[in-house]
Amino acid sequence: MIPARNHVTSHGLRKFTALLGLTLAAGLAASTAGAVDPSRIVDADKSPADWLTYHGSYKSYHYSALDQINADNIRNLQVAWTHVPGRSTRGLQSMPLAADGVLYYSGSYSRLFALDGATGEVLWTHFPELNEDLIATQTHSPYNRGIALGHGKVFVGTVDGRLIAVDMKTGEPAWDTKLIDSEKLTVGFTGAPLLVKDTVIIGAQGGEWPSRGPIFGVDAATGKKKWEFFTVAGTEEAKATWGNESWRTGGGGGWMPGTYDPETNAVWWGTANPAPLYDWAGDKWQKEGPRPGLNLYTSSVIALDPDTGKLKFFHQELPHDAWDFDSAVGEFLNIDRNGRKLMVHPNKSGFIFVYDRSNAEIANVWRLVQNINFVKDIDPKTGELIGRRDMAAGKHSNLCPAIPGGISWNTGAYNPNSGLYYKVGQEWCMDLEVVKTTPIVEPQIQLNIGANFQLRDPEGGKAHGHVSGRDPVTGEKKWEVNFTEPPLASLLTTGGNLLFVPDARGYLRALNATTGQEVWKHNNGVGHNGGIISYSAKGKQYVAVETGWGSLVGDEYAALFGEPYKSMPKDSGALVVFALPDQPK
Repeated sequence: MIPARNHVTSHGLRKFTALLGLTLAAGLAASTAGAVDPSRIVDADKSPADWLTYHGSYKSYHYSALDQINADNIRNLQVAWTHVPGRSTRGLQSMPLAADGVLYYSGSYSRLFALDGATGEVLWTHFPELNEDLIATQTHSPYNRGIALGHGKVFVGTVDGRLIAVDMKTGEPAWDTKLIDSEKLTVGFTGAPLLVKDTVIIGAQGGEWPSRGPIFGVDAATGKKKWEFFTVAGTEEAKATWGNESWRTGGGGGWMPGTYDPETNAVWWGTANPAPLYDWAGDKWQKEGPRPGLNLYTSSVIALDPDTGKLKFFHQELPHDAWDFDSAVGEFLNIDRNGRKLMVHPNKSGFIFVYDRSNAEIANVWRLVQNINFVKDIDPKTGELIGRRDMAAGKHSNLCPAIPGGISWNTGAYNPNSGLYYKVGQEWCMDLEVVKTTPIVEPQIQLNIGANFQLRDPEGGKAHGHVSGRDPVTGEKKWEVNFTEPPLASLLTTGGNLLFVPDARGYLRALNATTGQEVWKHNNGVGHNGGIISYSAKGKQYVAVETGWGSLVGDEYAALFGEPYKSMPKDSGALVVFALPDQPK
């Protein structure tokens, strides 16, 4: 077991260290208060009082160095304040951000809120006017999964195809740019943008429509589109991997935010599956079926130049994805190990890919979940799929993982003190019938799935989830905690040797980051499938978690697990903020 760096035997010394850590954090915050400019975001991990990007920093650790709240005193943690945004259809699914003691977050329908981080007082709100008729026809709607900060603005995407910027201090509109004809495509933006230098980068949703999965680069000052990269046949090389011009069936949406590597000036982004999801050609997919060929750049990791949008390099994790195990999980863990600069990326299939950061060459591939039979394995040196299970038209049983994947879009966390990477794994399977449909090449209000399916328990066991602490490069497991149902919210780890796990039943749980032992829990009353962060305001550490239930994955819980999901509301949500009680003076 790897010892926690901050473990000491003396309670007095522990308390002094905690206070010193928070004082330093507050000092750092004070010294950098002001504009959230690109250099500040590059150095975000050096300012633990803030949480400046969706993933905390470009390193994507989802780690806060704050340690005022720690394994010794967390039993005293209590609710400090809550904020109810209203109209929380499908709950809250975004990741809050914090800068200079102000907390910013988005709710359903891309509503924006700025709150005093210490009291929860509303500083401003911005509710964009959306095309309500369009929203009513969309499946991936109306949730929003996050925002970006920078250049004095808050940036948010909308499900009707717009990228909006508002003033960070007042919430007043700065610009509003229409990027996608969503009225025609029923495709928009649900994921968070990423600010890189003077460019806001955002990917469109979806792998189930005849859209080419565009990723956009937009000028942060003016809102003018600078570039657009198509994840489906975005280069002549890629177009050749779609037989019979089947690239017109589309897919590939980069619907979750990636990250930026300043050393190579490369934006790493994950892309979604091709359409239709399931291919009736079976093992003849290279020459036959609705989309013959590799289908680049779907189910891939791509690296783009943030200034031009040009492709720098890529790796297709699942060539000709026939299972909906796409790579659009936006988590890219940027770590250095034994002189190697690496990027760790979870794939929906249940495998974790480890790359060389300079060129996306495979450094390792390891398995997070056990119930996998869509392939026999993935070669850890080359990334080659071994023993593919390609399914022709007809009925098939016990495909593992199920369509929600062995891994979902919710993020894990890495603690540099423990050296452990924490990740939710999902153990479930499904029965399905692959259906031969007419390829959809013209935009319409219709998902292009190509199968009917039903989730089920794995053979010889029960569907469940787990959270484990592992070596991020080798996958070596140090500990694992099982959950009756997979948690669908993101994780947070801290300098206080804690791992926070917001679970599906409504409990926010804190585990010892070194051992996995539960040390605290609080019932928030409804399931979680959103974000969680820690920040400091007025010298005090806070933990903010979003509550609310309802998603395409969560919708399956009632049939598979029963209560409490049969009666759990899908129209509520709140931001719940925790802190230690003030000490008497």
